[in-house]
Amino acid sequence: MTQTLDREKAAPASVGLLWRVIPPGLYGGKASKLVERAALVNRRAWFVLVGGAFEPLLFLWSLGLGFGQMVSSVAGPDGQPISYAAFVAPALLAASAMNGAVYDATFNVFFKFKYVKLYDAMLTTPMGPMDIAMGEIAWALLRGGLYSAGFLAVMLGMGLIVSPWALLALPVALLVAFAFAAVGMAATTFMRSWQDFDLVQLAVLPLFLFSTTFYPLSVYPGWLQAVVSWTPLYHAIELMRGLTLGVVGWGMLGHVAYFAVMAAVGTVVAARRLGTLLLD
Repeated sequence: MTQTLDREKAAPASVGLLWRVIPPGLYGGKASKLVERAALVNRRAWFVLVGGAFEPLLFLWSLGLGFGQMVSSVAGPDGQPISYAAFVAPALLAASAMNGAVYDATFNVFFKFKYVKLYDAMLTTPMGPMDIAMGEIAWALLRGGLYSAGFLAVMLGMGLIVSPWALLALPVALLVAFAFAAVGMAATTFMRSWQDFDLVQLAVLPLFLFSTTFYPLSVYPGWLQAVVSWTPLYHAIELMRGLTLGVVGWGMLGHVAYFAVMAAVGTVVAARRLGTLLLD
């Protein structure tokens, strides 16, 4: 009770409406401190952060440029034929944002939560569970954004970006990373041991392989098309393909809304679960 009252006193007055929505004791306005800590911890391990960006690049070079030489063309978002490399590259960009965010918000968070007990120490300060959730998600977002920015630069150098709408690809990648990080962290709060991370692979790998990353939606059976069209990575890929190829329409707002809801739900669930596990 004393910790809760202390956090209520420490919360800045500027939070306004947010403070009325979030239950007292969950938020102290200190999420940026956790991001600052993560940056300091990782400044000597920059190669770990950068290394994750190479996997999608290898896929692009091997499939887009290697296997792609045997594929004459693929139907683009508007039905017009495009090169296989131009088809695969935006999908790998979306997958890069997903992977960078998910793995940071699951493996790293679980280690800090279960073994280092870092969050228990943080809760003795004015920080609350919402600060921890927002700080970890923000750091995972930055990591996913770093991967996406590097991949976009490679796409630009290879001539795979043909529209000025691609300028919006990086903000969209950050939104995608935010949504996946929030859901990933929420899922981590339910995990009991390292064996549970097999479920993360069980979810991420099929998304990567079957969300129209390498094949158009039309090649799947009808029932599977309906399933794929509901998956989050499919919506991310549709956004990226439309922006990089200049096929933009009002329907894209539906994809954006999908990730906005996904991010909001994941953040709230993660914060409430951390509050239940750490404060009770």
